[in-house]
Amino acid sequence: MTQKIRDVMTAGPVTVPRLCSVRDAARFMRDSAIGDVLVADGNELYGLLTDRDLVVRVLADGKDPDSTNAGDVCSAELVTVAPGDDVRQAVDLMRQHGLRRLPVVEDGRAVGVVSLGDLALDRDPESALADISVADPNT
Repeated sequence: MTQKIRDVMTAGPVTVPRLCSVRDAARFMRDSAIGDVLVADGNELYGLLTDRDLVVRVLADGKDPDSTNAGDVCSAELVTVAPGDDVRQAVDLMRQHGLRRLPVVEDGRAVGVVSLGDLALDRDPESALADISVADPNT
C-alpha cells in the first residue's frame, strides 16, 4: 500500500505574516520548539523561514531582527507537496532539491510540513535521525 504525505506530515504548521519581524518569528520557533515557520501573505503561502535562515540571512549579515521582516529573508521559491501525494514523491523532491522540509499545501492553504525527521520516523524509527527528531530540544 502506498503511503501518503498526510500519514507522515506534521499538521498545523506555525505560520507568521510576511511583515512579521524576524525576532517575533524566532520567538514563535522557540516557543513551539520548531526550526521553521511558514510565511504567509494574507491567505497565500509566501515562503518558509528556518532557524538557519535567521543565522545566515539576518545575524551574519548584521540585519536588525526587529526591523527585518520574515518575508524579506525567507525562502520564497518553494517546492511543495499535497496531503494526498505519495511519500516517495516527497523523498524524491527533497533529494533532487537538497531540502530538509517541504510545506504541505491543499487548496492553496498550508496544512502541514513534512521534514526529514518525519520521514526518518516513518521509515526507520530506530535510526539515529529518528532518535534525534523525537528528542526534546529543550534538554
